[in-house]
Amino acid sequence: MTTPDTSPPTALPAHTDAGLDVARIRAITLDLDDTLWPIWPTIKRAENTLQTWLDQHAPVTAALGRDKDTLRAVRNQMVELRPDLMHDMSALRRESIRLLLNRAGEDPSLAEPAFEVFFAERHRVELFDDALPALEFLASRFPVVALSNGNADVHRVGIGAHFHASVNAHGFGVPKPDKRIFHAGAEAAGVAPEQVLHIGDDAHLDGVGALGAGMQLAWVNREGHAWEHAPLAPHITVSSLMALCRALS
Repeated sequence: MTTPDTSPPTALPAHTDAGLDVARIRAITLDLDDTLWPIWPTIKRAENTLQTWLDQHAPVTAALGRDKDTLRAVRNQMVELRPDLMHDMSALRRESIRLLLNRAGEDPSLAEPAFEVFFAERHRVELFDDALPALEFLASRFPVVALSNGNADVHRVGIGAHFHASVNAHGFGVPKPDKRIFHAGAEAAGVAPEQVLHIGDDAHLDGVGALGAGMQLAWVNREGHAWEHAPLAPHITVSSLMALCRALS
């Protein structure tokens, strides 16, 4: 059960926002990982769950998987073998598992069920306290389109009812910050890019990408990072999603 964020905003680094034009907004595009939930605790838990499954079903592979040097070598080999998968996080993870199974001399067909174990746990996210109240607020006022480089499915997460559509790098073919994926998000919402407010945490992928696509940008800067992309500037910088909702009220 999540509760609205009532804590005072943290101090934000000095930079000048461009100023948000609320009257111009007709739709929202919204990043997922690290905007609605912290991604690395989720991935770590999913990897631990996968490791436990491999211990039971492919113990030699499990042993290899505990060696950081082996994992790094497998990831590097995957980049060389399958550059076509670089924007498909699901396929990249599945084929990395398959490559590790092959190295261990175990059944490579176990890659599919092993990946499903990982993927199920990857969707057991812990939303930031402000995420659900903010989603409810935004979805009651605008069509909201998920715009992500990752492989999270908002319906599997359990928040799909708040989204008008979803666009991701794998399905579309190019990742953020390419302006084309932002334009696809605007098209999915049925509006022009200049009528979209993009909300995201990554100053480069979300920030530079959205601004280059002609959108307004709400930079969710929970950790007080410096904005390093001048002369570009976010239209509004917030330390929480509820602070943004207040600005849109």
